[in-house]
Amino acid sequence: MQQSEFLNVVMPFKDKLYRLAKRLLVSTEEAEDATQEILLKLWNKNASFEKYKNVEAFAMTMTKNFCLDRLKSKQAGNLKLVHSNYQEKGSLLQKQIEAKDSVSWVERIMEELPEQQKMVLQLRDVEEYDYDEIAEMLDMQPTAVRVALSRARKTVREKLTQKHSYGIG
Repeated sequence: MQQSEFLNVVMPFKDKLYRLAKRLLVSTEEAEDATQEILLKLWNKNASFEKYKNVEAFAMTMTKNFCLDRLKSKQAGNLKLVHSNYQEKGSLLQKQIEAKDSVSWVERIMEELPEQQKMVLQLRDVEEYDYDEIAEMLDMQPTAVRVALSRARKTVREKLTQKHSYGIG
């Protein structure tokens, strides 16, 4: 596979790889390093792309595994989970502050979720993958993906309700 073909296949989902790495790792730098590593691994495996039904799902699985390995490594003792790819432009300062506060609360709540629920929530609600793709990436049954997503959303909703007393008239 030539470089131009590789770029045509991989570049459309490069940002998704980065966002997943950013979700799982602590910093922008860590996520950039992880994304770069995955892209390098993909380039080294580009001759065998034909045997994969979905190169994007394969790359997302590689990213997930690489980041989880990184988190488990001894040198990752100071890493924690964060997510900060939400930016709202052109709104009033108050709305920007409120939006950042809301995202901050959701981030904190997501940090407390079990790893599987956290990844399913990231892949479905942020990356907008469908259930079958998530099931393939995480090696789960589609019904298990739905259950994990439902539980994750329920936990986030309940904790936000407790924090902000939503729905109390």
